[in-house]
Amino acid sequence: MTLMTKRQAQEAEAEARLENTSRRSPRLSDTDINYILINGAQIALSKMRRADAYDDRLYYHAQISAYLEVSLSRGAGITDDTRDDLNNLYKEATYIYMEAKRNNTKG
Repeated sequence: MTLMTKRQAQEAEAEARLENTSRRSPRLSDTDINYILINGAQIALSKMRRADAYDDRLYYHAQISAYLEVSLSRGAGITDDTRDDLNNLYKEATYIYMEAKRNNTKG
């Protein structure tokens, strides 16, 4: 067993992940899953902004959090940029949800 630096270990792990990913034959490419997640979350956020009812906003917020949770899956070809974008969309959705909740309690 040879000693490896942390960087070498990370590169070896990434290479092993790439080999595992290339062995599977998904119907979608890695970039497709990233687009699906981002577009789905953006659509939900758009619907959340237009929603009038509190329950509707809660539903769309949960939908966006589900997209974020799916993005945390390792080995599914989901990029870090996609995770960051989904996290930002989730933060925005949370802000909208909490702001609507605050306005509901005032009125």
